[in-house]
Amino acid sequence: MSTVLALATRLRAMSDDALLAVLHARAVPANGISDVFDLADSLLSPDSVQRALERLDRPTLCILASAGAVAAEGTPPTMTAVRERILALSGRDDAVPADADERAIALDRLLLAEATENEVRPYEGVRAQLERWPELGLPSEADLAAAPPPFLDAVDLSREGGTDRLAAERAFATVTAVTELVAALAEEPARELSRGGLALPDTKRLSSALAVELSAVPSVLAMAERVDLAAREGNLWLPTGSAAAWSLESSADRWCSLARSWLDGLSEDVRGILRLRSRAMWGEGLLAFVAWSYPAGQAWLSTRIDAIVTEAELLGITAQGSPSLPGSVLLEHGAEAAADVLGTLFPPEVDRVYVQQDLSIVSPGPLAPALDARLRTMAHVESRAQASTYRIAADSVNRALASGESADSILAFLRGISLTGIPQPLDYLVHDVASRFGLLRVGRVDTGDDVYRSYVRSDDEHLLTTLAVDQAIGALRLTRSAGGRLLSPADRDAVFWALVDARYPAAAEDREHRVVPLRRTRVGSRPIEDRPDPARTILDRLRLAESSDPGSMGADWLARQLDIAIRGRLTLIVRVAMPNGAEVQYELEPTGLSGGRLRARDRWADIERTLPVSHITGLGPSDSAQ
Repeated sequence: MSTVLALATRLRAMSDDALLAVLHARAVPANGISDVFDLADSLLSPDSVQRALERLDRPTLCILASAGAVAAEGTPPTMTAVRERILALSGRDDAVPADADERAIALDRLLLAEATENEVRPYEGVRAQLERWPELGLPSEADLAAAPPPFLDAVDLSREGGTDRLAAERAFATVTAVTELVAALAEEPARELSRGGLALPDTKRLSSALAVELSAVPSVLAMAERVDLAAREGNLWLPTGSAAAWSLESSADRWCSLARSWLDGLSEDVRGILRLRSRAMWGEGLLAFVAWSYPAGQAWLSTRIDAIVTEAELLGITAQGSPSLPGSVLLEHGAEAAADVLGTLFPPEVDRVYVQQDLSIVSPGPLAPALDARLRTMAHVESRAQASTYRIAADSVNRALASGESADSILAFLRGISLTGIPQPLDYLVHDVASRFGLLRVGRVDTGDDVYRSYVRSDDEHLLTTLAVDQAIGALRLTRSAGGRLLSPADRDAVFWALVDARYPAAAEDREHRVVPLRRTRVGSRPIEDRPDPARTILDRLRLAESSDPGSMGADWLARQLDIAIRGRLTLIVRVAMPNGAEVQYELEPTGLSGGRLRARDRWADIERTLPVSHITGLGPSDSAQ
């Protein structure tokens, strides 16, 4: 079998891109690696090999094990010989996958084997690890070739009713929950604890706003983060700049984004497993299928599969362990095709509402996103489902006025979507709040003041007195000043929103005392990853260790080759430059290296030779070392 020396030679010849790909795929740690010999040792160590084997599916493992067995018998491990061995072990014509050649190439790229056009030869450490598998309770070569047990419980996707309706209800509820999450974070960011996870008060607030269990909040937040709708800045979760546009899309299009991110987030191996289960029950059958497909990978796959299955249920990809028709289409044809199917199962959007005498507004179905977005600026959301309820209140009207609406624009909008006209109590409330809007004006203090950053002014002295003693806004530290003003060390916008939340008729103004519309939303962005890449660290070390001329032998390179050959009692082909200018080669087994001279046993002449290291022009593995 090929040795550490042969692998080191191969590593040295690889391009940066190819080497980085291997280092990432094999997750090689940077500690203790300073040159290609260290890397070769690491890649062929039992622990490293086992980690790589854990990520391989059963057909690929079968090819690798059979190739190692063929080579161990002294026969060239051609793909023809490997196929014949697998067929003999299994007795099944379909035991060898149709893409066996591509799988052999993938093994070569992972540096688990050397694959040529006709052969696939596992490295010695890989072959030895697979031979030890039965001792570890893992499948033998014969077990890997055995027929699969019958755990594909087919699902009839042509059936009507239960599964797809339940899946559509869950998918719609999840789209609604993510939409409400974005709105809730825009209203008030959520705090992340230093040890991880949301603070309990924020989790409870979001659970109520999203109408989901406390345990479901992290899953909804994870979906929003993956679609770039929510991001953490410091210890605060905020909506991103793309959240507002996403919220204006149709329910089917919003689901499409969530489903696409779920699908794109699957690794190729997991995606392959789920595709095979696109028309079969998941549940226990899926777990058994995972265990069979990746016989050494249960440790890393089971936790991941659990999280994936949980989100699949939330998104309506499955319902009670059975793939829905949209879920099957998603796995087989992609998110857009699945959204087309699911869209027919979603409740239709409406553009009219019932405005009630008690100031509540009832939408008989999902309100069109653009109408919903504007209605939220002037009303509180009380419940969200296929039918939603909103409520107009003094503070919600004041919030709308602060964002640039007027009494006329609010009433005109409501009149345009109302099936019941504008009740008199609503008309009175809007005009009354508008008549008092701006009694308090909040502005920025001139930059020359080192203590105070904002002011509150009003012609109503009694109202200012009330503000000054109101403990609910004590954090603003409002202080009386001349000219009928209160001063605060807080920023203007913070003071303004604190007054609005406390239901005071406040308006923000600029330096010319013109009313400035403000929107509360603070936008976050995904943090830029600044973690060191172990693969890049290793690559930099390897290139630094090389000689200035990568094609030359290099004294350090030669010394490491000889040291490995001595420790491993390997036979090498050694090329030596003679004094007369000729070059000869010997088949030698190095036995010692000191004082710049190599001692080695000549296999053919059966004598010991001593050669000056400075005269060695090249080394290579002997055929007898293979």
